[in-house]
Amino acid sequence: MAAEQAPASPAQRLRIGVDSGGTFTDISVHDPATGTLSVWKLSSTARDPSEAIAGGIGRALGAAGHHGAAVAYVGHGTTVATNALIQGRMARAGMITTEGFRDVIEIRRQMRPALYDLQARKPAPPASRDLRLEVAERVGFDGALHRRLDEAAVRDAARRLRDGGVDAVAICFLFSHLAPAHEARAREILAEEMPGVFLTASHEVAPEYREYERFSTTAMNAALGPVMRDYLLRLVARLKAAGIAPPPHLTQSNGGVISAAAATRLPVRTVLSGPAAGVIGAAAVGAAAGIADIITFDMGGTSTDVALVDAGRPNATMAAEVHGHALKVPMLDIHTVGAGGGSIARVDAGGHLKVGPGSAGAEPGPVCYGLGNQEPTVTDANVVLGVQNPDHLLGGRMRIDRARAVAAIEQLAARLGLSTMQAAEGILAVVTANMAKAIRVISVERGHDPRDYVLMAFGGAGPVHAARLARELEIRRVLVPRNPGILCAMGLLLTDLRIDLAAGRMAPLGEASLGLLAEGFAGLEAEADAWFAAEAIAPPDRAAARKVDMRYDGQAHELTLACPPGPPDGAMLATLRARFEAAHQDIYGFIAPEEPIRIVTLRLEATGRVPKLALPAHPAATTRVAAAITGTRELWLAEAGGTLACPVYDRDRLGPGHRIEGPAIVEQMDSTTLVLPGQAASVDAHLNLLIEEAA
Repeated sequence: MAAEQAPASPAQRLRIGVDSGGTFTDISVHDPATGTLSVWKLSSTARDPSEAIAGGIGRALGAAGHHGAAVAYVGHGTTVATNALIQGRMARAGMITTEGFRDVIEIRRQMRPALYDLQARKPAPPASRDLRLEVAERVGFDGALHRRLDEAAVRDAARRLRDGGVDAVAICFLFSHLAPAHEARAREILAEEMPGVFLTASHEVAPEYREYERFSTTAMNAALGPVMRDYLLRLVARLKAAGIAPPPHLTQSNGGVISAAAATRLPVRTVLSGPAAGVIGAAAVGAAAGIADIITFDMGGTSTDVALVDAGRPNATMAAEVHGHALKVPMLDIHTVGAGGGSIARVDAGGHLKVGPGSAGAEPGPVCYGLGNQEPTVTDANVVLGVQNPDHLLGGRMRIDRARAVAAIEQLAARLGLSTMQAAEGILAVVTANMAKAIRVISVERGHDPRDYVLMAFGGAGPVHAARLARELEIRRVLVPRNPGILCAMGLLLTDLRIDLAAGRMAPLGEASLGLLAEGFAGLEAEADAWFAAEAIAPPDRAAARKVDMRYDGQAHELTLACPPGPPDGAMLATLRARFEAAHQDIYGFIAPEEPIRIVTLRLEATGRVPKLALPAHPAATTRVAAAITGTRELWLAEAGGTLACPVYDRDRLGPGHRIEGPAIVEQMDSTTLVLPGQAASVDAHLNLLIEEAA
């Protein structure tokens, strides 16, 4: 019966985007047949995020008059891997490595994050030393075999790890990215000796040179594997129980989407899953609005994520350190700070006000939720000051107790020697400074002036704080999307399937490397073809882009550059040289024509195009803007010298051409937007709010 009720064409069936955060879970339901987008927001379930996801999808479908059998696609941005890494709640992992190299992931690099901090402590490796075992084998730096794998030693190590109660094993051999046969054989032996244990080999996870980063990434993948596997099994079961047959696809840290099966094998690629979806969504909204240079400001209940979109393309990196662990996987250049609506305000040992990184999360949440928390949060400050609704959130579905928030901030104010309103304003000032610092990391510290960009505010709390943050950074324009609170979920409906493939290949840039380039890219393209087939991507919807990592001989870091298509030849080499020198000049301020250039890694970005959410233009509003006013609210602003009567607008009643003079508050189901005195907000053709400083 379900198949008969569903639309005949798969292209016309429902597509769902889900973003599961620390405080709220956001649902977007797109109906391609009508072009409508339905949104839903509910509290996350920290003990099992799949519970809120399945329940939220069911409610969103019911509210829109749909059923599970009508769903063709579920995209999911998740914080499961992120939270497991940060909280250290990972599987018990072991490691098998080349004789003499078990301490690589503990020794790390000689660089120290805090040069003069004598008390600095490194995070514990994903596999403890007693569970890191060595076996005899050796491959040289050029891929040549020096010593065959001791298979008996591998079997012995497998039994020792099995007796040690490990749930996962990372296989990390020296130079296996050049010759993976030993790792592949070790994997076969472990599968025989340890059935049911999660296995991962470094040539599958990060087939690139730099053994510490490769080993660290692989060990982290192993430790996260059982966590992600168990989570996805629960999620798929809950979705099937709701009548939704298609397995979910997950956002990767690079902004692309992979299948649940691929995410189970490579969970380390989802460490920045949720924030990446928001950046992709922001870039798409900006492109529709004609804005190419954006600083994304995604503030949720637990944290704030910021990124830079330059000329319409989000900045990316091929490696990063996440919570002290080196991860060599492609990811968007996103900087995160512990500043969200649930961030807790305290007085530190020196008597100063501190906000975050501790958060009240979804349970118990801010004091005003009335669920048992006694420590004031950023949301409580906004409720006390009148920025956020003092009675309810989520369109009336969540009750707010302002009196509790006032009482909590009064206690904080007494310790600081301030009035209640001054303490609440101080909380916002501190959290704004924290977020401004984060934005300077991805802009000023990367050579970009934030004043040249538009601040795009989203997440449930982003529009609440965007006007203050923009003034702090002297940014003159702020864009608030039509559905800011669920933009990360929408981003899953605006992105394609994607996988990044790599092959470590050390060679000089010259005629002698043409064969290496041809062989390397041919291998990567074969991998991409297999992935396209597994994902059922039709040939017309397939795309692949080549890239090459290069550096001057002896340099410690390389630059990733686009590589022309076609057979490698002299023209390709000349183009790569020119692009490398131009990029080196931009980043380092010089070029060295006499120095040889070395190829380090070949890359292929494979993309499978899928149907995406349209962002249509709307006709000009025919009503007066005053018709959108639902009332007034007392708003306390330090710059206004106290309390003032502020008009409150209903976002759903605003249309293209409407203009609002600040101070003003704009409310909607998924967020609240504050427009400060001296600012004005106008609605564009795509229903975005554009806030600008008055001339």
